[in-house]
Amino acid sequence: MTRRILLVGHPGRPRAIEVARDLVEGLRANDIVVCGDPTELAEFGLLGADGVEPVEVSEPAPGTELTVVLGGDGTILRAAELVRESGIPLLGINLGHVGFLAEAEPDDIHHIVQGIVQRSWTVESRQTLEVLARVDGEIVCHSWALNEATVEKAARERMLELVVEIDGRPLSTWGCDGVVVSTPTGSTAYAFSAGGPVIWPGVEAMLVCPISAHALFARPLVLGPQARLAIEMVPRTEARGVLWFDGRRSFELPPGARVEARRSDRNVDLARLTPAPFVDRLVAKFDLPVQGWRGRGPR
Repeated sequence: MTRRILLVGHPGRPRAIEVARDLVEGLRANDIVVCGDPTELAEFGLLGADGVEPVEVSEPAPGTELTVVLGGDGTILRAAELVRESGIPLLGINLGHVGFLAEAEPDDIHHIVQGIVQRSWTVESRQTLEVLARVDGEIVCHSWALNEATVEKAARERMLELVVEIDGRPLSTWGCDGVVVSTPTGSTAYAFSAGGPVIWPGVEAMLVCPISAHALFARPLVLGPQARLAIEMVPRTEARGVLWFDGRRSFELPPGARVEARRSDRNVDLARLTPAPFVDRLVAKFDLPVQGWRGRGPR
């Protein structure tokens, strides 16, 4: 069977076009076909090139082993939306700023090609969230998130009043700008900015972070993987909210809406070409100072 990889990227960046062409050239020399959305391939200047095949991205052709993503975390989140149902792992090449979801840097393209040819990647299965919204008991929105789902105020001048429920029991009412519900993968994204802790990817948990809450008890909470969380907008207020999924998809919430979140049964797989532990990625991405360390390297 013909080997294929799927290409998803951000063609608006000149560096992405250069990396995409190097990727195609290297894989074509090893009889691996690069597939992608026809419009995106055209923007990369690859449509019609040898070793390139236009496809419907959400329905990859047989033999598709990997999705290579050129861009920042936003592009990787978009790619996750496209291939989640197929279960194809994502290999991110960072062309953004921090690029926490990315595995490699564009200068390593020749090593990346070699790793793909040799199938030397490993897979990290990342937890996702399943989230729905109800109005008067009726489901009005149902989606998922890899990083986080957030309930946020729709208007700057109005604070939300939210009741937080865990496992069917009320926890507290928060007057706040919103609440972030995050996976461990998303703990280094919006939840981190909201004051939440960094959670190692291997930990099975769900993180809840209030945003600018006016309450004595308004600390981030780390819940177990089977927890069921609900956030209710107090109906007596006139404030309207917005439910966001990974900062990409949104749904307007009227007063009285109820948002329910739990761990999803379907994960997203991220491919890794190097065995570097998460702490090394944390140090590199946040440029953390480690001068003076006298410990030993991995044994």
